[in-house]
Amino acid sequence: MIHAIGIVGCGPTGLYTLAELIECRHPLTVTIFDKGEWAGAGTPYSRDGANRLMLANIASIEIPQLTQSFLEWMQGCEPRILESYGITQDRLSERLFAPRLLLGCYFHDQLLELIRIGQQRGHTIRLLERVEVIDVRVDSARFMVETTEGPHAQPFDKLIIATGHDFEETREDAHYFPNPWTGLIGAEVPASKVGILGTSLSAIDAALAVVCQHGEFIERGDDLEFLLEDAELSVTFMSRNGLLPEADFYCPIPYLPLQRMTDDALEACAKSGARLDEVFSLFREELALADPAYAEKIGLANLTVDSFADAYFAERTRTDPFRWAKKNLDEVLRNKERRLTIPWRYAILRMHEPVEALVPEFSEEDRERFDRGLKRVFVDNYAAVPPESIRRLLALREAGVLSILTLSDDYETVRKPDATTIVSPEGSHRFDVFIDATGQKPLSVEDIRFPTLREALATDGQTNPRLQDNFALRSPANLAGNLYLGAIPFLMHARPFVQGIVASKELGEIMGRDIIEHVEAESAPLCA
Repeated sequence: MIHAIGIVGCGPTGLYTLAELIECRHPLTVTIFDKGEWAGAGTPYSRDGANRLMLANIASIEIPQLTQSFLEWMQGCEPRILESYGITQDRLSERLFAPRLLLGCYFHDQLLELIRIGQQRGHTIRLLERVEVIDVRVDSARFMVETTEGPHAQPFDKLIIATGHDFEETREDAHYFPNPWTGLIGAEVPASKVGILGTSLSAIDAALAVVCQHGEFIERGDDLEFLLEDAELSVTFMSRNGLLPEADFYCPIPYLPLQRMTDDALEACAKSGARLDEVFSLFREELALADPAYAEKIGLANLTVDSFADAYFAERTRTDPFRWAKKNLDEVLRNKERRLTIPWRYAILRMHEPVEALVPEFSEEDRERFDRGLKRVFVDNYAAVPPESIRRLLALREAGVLSILTLSDDYETVRKPDATTIVSPEGSHRFDVFIDATGQKPLSVEDIRFPTLREALATDGQTNPRLQDNFALRSPANLAGNLYLGAIPFLMHARPFVQGIVASKELGEIMGRDIIEHVEAESAPLCA
C-alpha cells in the first residue's frame, strides 16, 4: 500500500517535514504545493520578502541541519556568490548571521536535494511551484485539494498545512503598507517622512527597504556610516516602550541544562495546577543561582511575576535608546571576542521554551498576567537581533535619518489616502508613508483561507483549532488525526514563542514522525 501525502506550503516547516518523511521505510507519494517560485525558502527568506541587506536573526550554528549544515553549504559556494551578498570566505563561521536571501538559497537547494534523496529511496515526490491551494475538502475519508489551476486529481490520505506566515496580500494605496511583506520589497518609496510601527527586526528590515533607495552604508575602518543622498528622508520607529532590541549575545550552543527549572520541577508544577506564581518561583530561583550579582542589582528577591518586567526594563527605559544600543553593542562584541556569556541573559534564554510548555495550562487570569509581564521579557531576550543590524541603526541615527517615538497606550491611527497620522494626548505625528511592522499576529479559525475547512471547524465550534500533541486536528471526526495544522500563526495562541526555524524543525519532525508511525502500522511488514 502506497500512502499519498500532501504538503500545502513549503517554507522551512514543509521542508523539515519532508526531511522526516523520506526516512519512512515504506514508499510514499508526496506532493508539495507552494505558491511561490522558490519553494523551500518561505516568505522571510524569499525574493518577495527580503533584499540583500536584510539579515537572518539566527546564526549558522543554530540552524538545524538538513542534508548538510548551512555553514558547510556556504563553504561549498563559489566565492563570487558569497561576495554578491557581502560575505567573503574568510568571514565564514558557525556564528555568522547571513543575509536572509542567502539562507533562502540554502533552503531551496536543500529541498531539491531532499527530493533527489527521497526519490532514490523509492518515494514518489512531486513539487508544484507557483501553484496556490485555495480549498481543502474531504471525500470518503481522503483529502481533495483545489488549486488556482483547478482540482488536483490525486486524493491524499494525510494532509499537512504548513502555510507559514500569513499577512495581508494587498494594500489600498502607495502610502500605507499593512506589513513589510506586502509589496514593500521593490516598491519605490519617496524620500519623505516614513513612519514604522514597531522596533523589532521586522521594523529594521522595513527601514532598510526604504533607506537603501536613498543612500548607502559605507565601512570606514571599524566604523559604519550611512551616506544619505536626499535630506528629505526621515524614518521614525514607534512603540509603546520606545526601546530598541538588543544585539544577539554569545552563549554556549547547544544549551546547558537548567538547574532549578528542570523537567521534574515543571511536571510537579503542572500537576499542582500550573499556577503562574509557582512558575515564577522556579524562574526566580534559576536566575538567582545563575547570576547572584544581577539578582541583587534588580532586587529579585522582592519581585513578583507582575513586577519583574518593570525591573528588567527599568534601566533601559531611563536611558536614551541609541545610547543604550551603542553600549549594548560594544558589550556584545567584546564578549563574542572573549567567548564570554552573561549568565542572567543566558538563563532567561534557556527558560522561555520550558515555560511555554505550561502556557496552555494557565488560567485565563494567569495568561493575561503572563502576557503583560514575563512574556515581554522572554520575547525581548530571545528576539535579539544581529549586531550588524544595531550598527546600521546607529549609522542611520548618526546620519540624522532615524528617530524613535514612544507611544501612549491610547494612541489612534488615522489613515487618509495620502498620509497616516498618529494621534495621542501628547500630540499628533503625520507620515507620508506608514509601515506596520509589528509582526505576525496569532490567527484563529476565521482566518483560515480554505473556505470548506474553515466552515467545518467553525461548525464544530472551534474558535482556535483544537490540535493533538502531534498537531493533527482533534475534530471533526472526518478530519481528526489525518489533517495536520503546522502553520505557525494558528499555533501562537497556545505556544506564544513558536516562531523561527528551530520551531519549524520541531513541527516538521513531530508531524513527519507521526505520519511514518501510521504508515508503518498500516503497511505490510518489510521483507528481511
